[in-house]
Formats: sequence, structure tokens, C-alpha cells
Amino acid sequence: MSDKDQKTTRATMVYDRLRREILTGQFRPSEKLRIDAIADSYGVGNNAVREALSRLAAERLVDRHERRGFTAPAMGIEDWQTLARTRCLVESLALRESMNNRTDAWEERIVVAYHHLSKVGKAEKFRQNLPDWNKEHRNFHRALIANCGSHWLLEFCDQLADQAERYIYVSNIYRMSARDGQAEHRALMEVVLDGDIVQAEAALVAHYSKTLIALEELFQTEEFLATLVVEEVD
Repeated sequence: MSDKDQKTTRATMVYDRLRREILTGQFRPSEKLRIDAIADSYGVGNNAVREALSRLAAERLVDRHERRGFTAPAMGIEDWQTLARTRCLVESLALRESMNNRTDAWEERIVVAYHHLSKVGKAEKFRQNLPDWNKEHRNFHRALIANCGSHWLLEFCDQLADQAERYIYVSNIYRMSARDGQAEHRALMEVVLDGDIVQAEAALVAHYSKTLIALEELFQTEEFLATLVVEEVD
């Protein structure tokens, strides 16, 4: 492998790891991402970290501050409310188009995705297995809209899902009330497979709205708000 290829591979590794750690709350909201510290922790050079942070900033998964470096993305209740409403609008459209284009292969993909999600959801030590659950949860919701016929729409849904994943991860860690997510996902799968588009859109919005409400409640607790207190950007 050439030096150029090695550098590209190293930068991609750093990007993948940083992205995963940001989405799963390994960095506090607005925490300064110090290039030297990350490079030492990952065992790579500063350039690889800087390149990864620049890529993540372009995806809005990292905040860039002119002449002051990078920080983990902020979290706020208004941002979450806007994000949740936007997901409901955009994914309802994608779901509608996907159902209009329904195929046997698409339906099978949904059933398989739900099966994998339900297996992870039943596992003991759910909170410790959140990374696996997040992966299967993402795959399930992606399967619902995968047949919409527009890569532009899917890419936008993916961007929204990335932003939402940080909040969803937090809602599972600090969950205040019991919630049968497995039953919700099963009901959503069944109504989609039944073919009633209006009911399917309503079920999707209701599902996302429960997460919206759960996080609105969470933002009113002192325990959670304390986790949002971070250092100032130099």
C-alpha cells in the first residue's frame, strides 16, 4: 500500500471512530474536540484527526469555530423539536412513496430488519448494548423508506437520522418512563405491510412524537441539564 493510500485509510478510520463516538454521546454537547488529545488517544497524527473533523463539520456532526477549532455539536430542546418535526414531514413523504412502489423484496427487507431489531431489544443489559440497538434501529427505519425511488430523499433522511441519533441515544440512557419500543416497531411494521398509507404515516408520526415528548420531559430535569454544562471554547 502506498503512503497516500495509508494516509487515506488512516483518516477514514479516524473519521469512522469519531463519527460513531459523537453519535453515541462519547463527547458532551459543545465539548471542545482537541486535536492533539484525540490524535494521542487514537494513535494517529494530527493531520488525520483534522481531516476527519473537517469532514464531520461538513456533515454538521461537528461544529467548526473560526480560528478556535472544533466542538461536539450542541444539544437544545428547540433544535430537537425542529428536527423531530422535520423528520416527520420528510420521512412521511418517503414512506408514502416507498409504499406506492411496494415490492415483495421491500416487504421482506422490512420483516428481516424488524427481526434483527427485536432480537437486540430483547437482550439483557439493553443500555450496554445500545450501540447494537442503534444500528438495528437505524436499519429498520431505513428499510421502511428504502423503496421511495429517490436517492436525494434518502440522503436527506439519512442526514436527519444522524442528527436524531444523538438525541435518541440520550433518551435511552436517561429514560424516565417505561416504553415498549418493540411493540411500537412491530405495530409500525404491520400497518406499513397492510398497505394503508394514511394509517402508516400516522403511525410513523406517532412513533416519532413519543420520542419528542420523552426528550421534552428530559430537558426539564436537572440531572440531564447538568450533562450539558461544558467548558468554554478557547
